Amino acid sequence: MNSNRTLQHIALVAVFTAAGLSTSHAQEKHKLSLSEAIELSIKNSGKLHIANAKIDEAHANLHEATDRRLPDLKASGAYMRVNSPNIDLKTSAAGSQSNGETEGQSGGGTPNVNQVAYGMVNGSLPLFSGLRIKYGAESARYLEQAARYDAEKDREDVILNTVEAYCNLYKAQRSVELVKENLSREEGRVKDFTNLEKNGLMARNDLLKAQLAQSNVELSLAEAESNLKITNINMALMLGMSENADFTPDTAGMSITPDAGSVTQWEQIALEQRKDRAATGARIMAAEAGIKATKGEYYPGLALTGGYIALNIPDFLTVTNAFNAGIGLQYNLASLWKTRARVAAAKARLHQVQAMEGMISDQVRMEIHHAYQGYVLSLRKIQVLKKSVEQANENYRITKNKYDNALVTTTELLDADVAQLQATLNYTFSKADAMVAYKKLQKTAGVLN
Repeated sequence: MNSNRTLQHIALVAVFTAAGLSTSHAQEKHKLSLSEAIELSIKNSGKLHIANAKIDEAHANLHEATDRRLPDLKASGAYMRVNSPNIDLKTSAAGSQSNGETEGQSGGGTPNVNQVAYGMVNGSLPLFSGLRIKYGAESARYLEQAARYDAEKDREDVILNTVEAYCNLYKAQRSVELVKENLSREEGRVKDFTNLEKNGLMARNDLLKAQLAQSNVELSLAEAESNLKITNINMALMLGMSENADFTPDTAGMSITPDAGSVTQWEQIALEQRKDRAATGARIMAAEAGIKATKGEYYPGLALTGGYIALNIPDFLTVTNAFNAGIGLQYNLASLWKTRARVAAAKARLHQVQAMEGMISDQVRMEIHHAYQGYVLSLRKIQVLKKSVEQANENYRITKNKYDNALVTTTELLDADVAQLQATLNYTFSKADAMVAYKKLQKTAGVLN
């Protein structure tokens, strides 16, 4: 009997540990609602900060792609000092001249050029580039959309993690409260048994059983309080608050259990709302635009060009107001045989993303069925465990009456007490688990936001 009693209390301790406890502790009391916890976790999530940075990067890439439509304008200039080079022209014309004529010409003198300065401005506005600019910008726009969908999915992950942590905090706190209530009853029982034993109305062995039961409940309380501290610390870190914060969860919404609906409805919602499917769809569109942009390399480029040049060589040449404008045509003949491979690579990337879309669709259906059945099971558990609480309470009442009339042993009374506590804990946990299961179903369907 004592061995069986000890095993039951060990199992009771395991119930507290199995609550999956994971979130914050302290001396600073904070009344915390689920919506507040979600808001703070979103604000302080490093995962979401990274996702937002990826959106910024994709947005910058989009600007870079659209900026290619704008004109290019380049300015350059230089000032150079030059020496006086030795120039010896040996041509037939020079050889046929007389020495006197050569000397006469050299006597006229060659300009003494020792410095050169010039400046130029060139502009180019693309008129046609094989639609590479258009489809490049289109691809970048779809990739930005995909980054936003990825961020929304990460946001849903953060929300679900917060809900699970909040639920664990609630279960940890309720465990402490229920065990304290049970401990108070055990202490009262030990006090009564002690008086009975002193007056010779009870065997000492029964008193020892009651004291052992009290010790086991004290151990369970220590375990529950330790787990509560861990959950408080984890919650504080998740919310970006002090580790000494002591949270009190709002239990108002813990008993809400919406109707499960039909799995077909949830599956249809998921196929329409899942952010990973939407992101994959955007990447397919980006890959298709990328193929068109790559094919644009088969075509020539046409641009409106213009420029200005100024040149000054002292004592020799000065050029000002040298404007030019026109239309430039450029074509890389090598694109006829080089572009084919790049187009093939772009098509391969499209096939990869399309295959990924099919895999994600199958995964969505499987996850929806799993989450739906999990929620349906949690609703059934609530119904069953509610009956078990009623049965455990009635069992304890009957056993207590029998014990008062000396019809059952102390061990049977203590067993009924443990069964009542465990049934109450299981029922309390089942309602919190049902809320998490429903949020998980919403997240799987892509509508948790």
